[in-house]
Amino acid sequence: MRDDPIDGSRPDPRWGAHSVYPVEPDPTNPLEGIPPLDYPGAQPAKKKRRWGRLIVRGLAAFIVLFVVLVGWLAVTAPLSKSLQPPTPPSVTLLASDGTPIAKRGAILGKPVDASKLPKYVTGAFISIEDRRFYSHWGIDPRGIGRALFRNIGAGGVREGASTITQQLAKNAFLNSDRTTGRKLREVLISFWLEAWLSKNEILSRYLSNVYFGDNVYGLTAATEHYFNCEPNELSISQAAMLAGLVKAPSKLAPTGNLKGARDREKVVLATMVDTGVLTKIQADGVRLATPRPRPAKLVPEGTYFADWVLPEARDTAGDLAQETTVTTTLDRRLQRAAEHVVKRAGLRQAQVAIVAMRPDGRVVAMVGGKDYATSPFNRATQARRQPGSTFKLFVYLAAMRAGMTPDDMIEDEPVTIAGWSPKNSEGTYEGKITLRRAFQKSSNVAAARLIQKLGPAAVIKAARDLGISTPIPNEATIALGTSTVSLLELTSAFAAVAGDGYPVGARGIEASDNASWYDRLVGTKSAFGGKIRDEMLDLLSASATSGTGRQAALSVPTYGKTGTTQDSRDALFIGFAKDLVVGVWVGNDDNTPNPGLSGGGIPARIWKDFMQSALGIAPPPPPAAEPAIDDNSTDGNVTIDTGAGSLPVEGSIEGLGVNLQVKKDGTIKVSPAPDTGDRPPRPPADQADER
Repeated sequence: MRDDPIDGSRPDPRWGAHSVYPVEPDPTNPLEGIPPLDYPGAQPAKKKRRWGRLIVRGLAAFIVLFVVLVGWLAVTAPLSKSLQPPTPPSVTLLASDGTPIAKRGAILGKPVDASKLPKYVTGAFISIEDRRFYSHWGIDPRGIGRALFRNIGAGGVREGASTITQQLAKNAFLNSDRTTGRKLREVLISFWLEAWLSKNEILSRYLSNVYFGDNVYGLTAATEHYFNCEPNELSISQAAMLAGLVKAPSKLAPTGNLKGARDREKVVLATMVDTGVLTKIQADGVRLATPRPRPAKLVPEGTYFADWVLPEARDTAGDLAQETTVTTTLDRRLQRAAEHVVKRAGLRQAQVAIVAMRPDGRVVAMVGGKDYATSPFNRATQARRQPGSTFKLFVYLAAMRAGMTPDDMIEDEPVTIAGWSPKNSEGTYEGKITLRRAFQKSSNVAAARLIQKLGPAAVIKAARDLGISTPIPNEATIALGTSTVSLLELTSAFAAVAGDGYPVGARGIEASDNASWYDRLVGTKSAFGGKIRDEMLDLLSASATSGTGRQAALSVPTYGKTGTTQDSRDALFIGFAKDLVVGVWVGNDDNTPNPGLSGGGIPARIWKDFMQSALGIAPPPPPAAEPAIDDNSTDGNVTIDTGAGSLPVEGSIEGLGVNLQVKKDGTIKVSPAPDTGDRPPRPPADQADER
């Protein structure tokens, strides 16, 4: 009997007795090359094996595809997501005293359980949106065919065929793009939801998140908004009206289109009769619904402060499922004071911005422009403008860090640095002066000489340490504030000096006690050190009380710096007193010049006006009046009656060019002192020399 197969192959001992592999033709074999005999039944057996292999492979491919599809759905369409609101819920911002100051976001209601609602409530939605909801598996072939037929007859899309399950899939997981790919994903997710959720769960999640117009999501929020009641208290007409809104909620909202909402309500009532939810007699007895909106709380949707703090508020609140409230750092009294001073500032085309904060960065008032309704652009946080001479804060801080003092001398004379020749704005120069005097008069050439000596890197480091994050070029011109920065960051830098700790991060939410160890580590502040901070306070005081910022001087210790940019395009005053740090900017949105505008003018006066109101302090006392002269005096002396009665002491004082005598009866006698010819030199006049 032949061991080798007749087709020219032989068994392979490596793989078993019945396995074969091809061999070279044997020329001595007389049967070599003769085709194998066609045994009966041999060919059908091969076909059966081939079909069997195809079936097995197809089944394996289907299983793999199914596993991949289930994995994709589990990742992209987790069932828990269908419980989440389709849009961020509203956040109500509260002032530091708990008073609502702004509300932003959608109005979301609590989830509902469809099984606990009146039958006519769920029946109204099912009748108009998906009458075969309980009999299909996510899609409705009959509904698709009906919609297709009607749309072809109408010559366009007039009717949809999405089931409630498909609407839930779209609202919870997809966008509103009308593409084939999106529709296919919608169908797959619908099957997925039907496979894992009960009909009651699908209906409950749909009713909890569907949009009803007026920025209202969910049945609970809609019933409260439109009818001031709970879902289980809805009447038949109210349920029919709400169900009718789902088709076009923005267009049919009864608060703006009562007629349209009622017309749609009639359609819903008719479908409720068709589906057996109501009898014809019941439907005929229904009176059309009349909205009874819940009284709205008069809380503005937006303010400059609210726009700025909202992202921080949402981060603080975490993942929101319902409306929430967040307490901010805003002080309503100080906010009203800031808005009031802006109104009475007398600005014409120019805009204004104010930031008020505590030394630790808590923002207590913010004005981003003259009128939020006209222009919501926040010039305090969003605008990047040149700071002018307020940037000299960092130049002089670098100098103090390098070991210089306010009493060190510097040349107030023209200088040229790498082809750059800055000039004092008034064109006056005083020769060799102290750093205190240079900062007081805001000498441009002195600041240029300092950065030439220190190097731009030292100034940039000082600015970065105090929290300036915007780009700063590595060049000498930055000494005069040629880089751009926001008013908020600049005010925060001055707050660092006020609080003796840097950097200061401006914030609108109270600091959380649950900060992570990393946040605590990187959030550690550095102190200036007593000597450097005292020297900076010395400079800032000289500027605010007797220098370019003297119009901002208060009756309490005042610290600050003016800033004016080229051609008076921007004018600033930033300073602090007691526990309040305030920055003021004035300029045009189009960056055009403002002739005559300077930081020591309108900004300084706005700053002073606000600070007097905020701190509850009186204006500085006016200069003392000239003493009354007794014309009856015969000895050339002057007698002044204080009106205060007897003084507890008596004596005389000599000096300052006069002899002053205080008598027991309370009178003060002033007589000229002998002329010794020794008069103190007159101090140089202050120059508002800054850019």
